[in-house]
Amino acid sequence: MSGPTQATPLKRTPLYSLHRELGAKIVDFGGWEMPVQYEGILVEHRTVRERAGLFDVSHMGEFEFTGPDAFATLQRLTPNDVSKLTDGRCQYSAFLTEAGTFVDDLLVYRLKEDSYMIVVNAGNTPKDFEWARSHSQGQLRLENKTDAYALIAVQGPLAVRLVARVADSDPSDLHYYGFRKMKILGEPALVSRTGYTGEDGFEICVAAEAAERVFRSLLEAGRPEGVVPCGLGARDTLRLEKAYPLYGHELDDTTTPLEAGLEWVTKFSKPAFVGRDVLLRQKEAGAQRKLVGLEMISPGIARSEYGLFKHGRSIGRVTSGTKSPSLGKSIALGYIASEESEIGNIIDVEIRGRNFPAKVVSLPFYRH
Repeated sequence: MSGPTQATPLKRTPLYSLHRELGAKIVDFGGWEMPVQYEGILVEHRTVRERAGLFDVSHMGEFEFTGPDAFATLQRLTPNDVSKLTDGRCQYSAFLTEAGTFVDDLLVYRLKEDSYMIVVNAGNTPKDFEWARSHSQGQLRLENKTDAYALIAVQGPLAVRLVARVADSDPSDLHYYGFRKMKILGEPALVSRTGYTGEDGFEICVAAEAAERVFRSLLEAGRPEGVVPCGLGARDTLRLEKAYPLYGHELDDTTTPLEAGLEWVTKFSKPAFVGRDVLLRQKEAGAQRKLVGLEMISPGIARSEYGLFKHGRSIGRVTSGTKSPSLGKSIALGYIASEESEIGNIIDVEIRGRNFPAKVVSLPFYRH
């Protein structure tokens, strides 16, 4: 008889020791030991909205596609139109199954004509790499560079000023979803004007061994203006206020871009991409369910997986919910039957065996 199976050890980013030093509360997130908060989710959330916060997102995965067929491969593997990218630009996209559902959502960076980098979700990195490898063909080299890089997000109104203080060039002229190489404290970095909070900001990709030095320098440069380190808790409340989807909640292998409100990344003008035929049929027939925003009318918070009802009939489920720190209201995202998705419709959320009313509202919840 075999003995008990040993649990897979949790992974740590290059900033793990610094998180401990800064007093972070560490949790298991997709197999990684990550900071969920430092001083507190509300403080960190408001700091990002009003000033700027620093996030360790080094758990995200990075793949590099290089070679003569790199473009053709990504054009076939992703639904967005890679031909629209020029050097120094990136786009939001996805890997999809043959059924048109999500393998993962991701960012595609065009480094040069035959060289691309993609950034995928942490918990999906091994699965995504195997999927990309098995679906690639032609003259192409695919490399998993996740362990070589660290990723630091600087998010908030003061982000431009903060990055400019430690970089060798001013990033203020970078377009949204633009990026370029620069140096931070002499360390090579790829800096993109992207993020997951709804605020202006940057994501800084550096060598793993340079991560702690860069993070410390950003923190010290911003401390006089109230810049703080932030954890996954604030990252989640910030993205939810802007209705940004999260894999494992709004997106998974049972949901399609059309149901998730992401038809804009699904370019049917392309002759072929994985899942195209199924999605085209869904577009022509109309999706049977739709991701909507909900605002609670009565006290209570609609949490993930809570049931949604209309006149006692089940019409869907909540995917994410919280009390919005910026708005002071309980908000949620959820999938409901398309015929019930009209703005202003009142539906019920089942919370601990009781029904509480909520209203379908326009997205995003939070606007500047």
